[in-house]
Amino acid sequence: MAPSTTVPTVSDIEVPETLLKKRKQNEKAREERLAAATAARKASKAKRKVIFKRAESYVKEYLSKEKEEIRLKRAARTSGDFYVPAEAKVYFVVRIRGINEIAPKPRKILQLLRLLQINNGIFVKVTKATQQMLRLVEPYITYGEPNIKSVRELLYKRGYGKVNKQRIPLTNNAIIEESLGKYDILSIEDLVHEIATAGPNFKQASNFLWPFKLSNPNGGWRTRKFKHFVQGGDFGDREANINKLIRQMN
Repeated sequence: MAPSTTVPTVSDIEVPETLLKKRKQNEKAREERLAAATAARKASKAKRKVIFKRAESYVKEYLSKEKEEIRLKRAARTSGDFYVPAEAKVYFVVRIRGINEIAPKPRKILQLLRLLQINNGIFVKVTKATQQMLRLVEPYITYGEPNIKSVRELLYKRGYGKVNKQRIPLTNNAIIEESLGKYDILSIEDLVHEIATAGPNFKQASNFLWPFKLSNPNGGWRTRKFKHFVQGGDFGDREANINKLIRQMN
């Protein structure tokens, strides 16, 4: 007969209830995390598909618009008429002058336009009110009509968003969706489209963008910087020539 012992075997020892509860909780949390990660992956995949389809539709829209303009120009030329392009919907405004000797009214307008430093740039919707404002501060700024390429290059290279009053680089579509998702702007291409076409949510999109901090243009400004553009200077309305300046400053 084997001698009896008071030392319990492994099978006799019961696991404490608190440890069992902890194990169950950990297992449940792990399962929940895995389920959430799977759901997030699925949602991200579906969102990417939507973003890709939208980007494709935007490209088609831009190309058809370009082709239509070429067709109208040719039709006008063959019939001996002049083709007058549509008026600009959006201006890109760049501040070219500092703070010295600015009257209070132009100073206030520059503050409203968020052009607080030299070489700051913003997008502005063309309305009667904004045109009058730009006319009042014309000696301190230069502006014109940006094309799709310019808008895209600015946003991709120097795009920063205003998130909780902080300047955050637009490195991810999630940043844009978090702030502008309620306006159906989910990606950077949606933002480009909204700005370039002066869409219904232009105001919110423009306010979300931090003013662009541009460099001095390659090759420098013109010799007489503080004369009007048409007089060989730099300030004032330069229409489509703003695109050349954006390339030099971006």
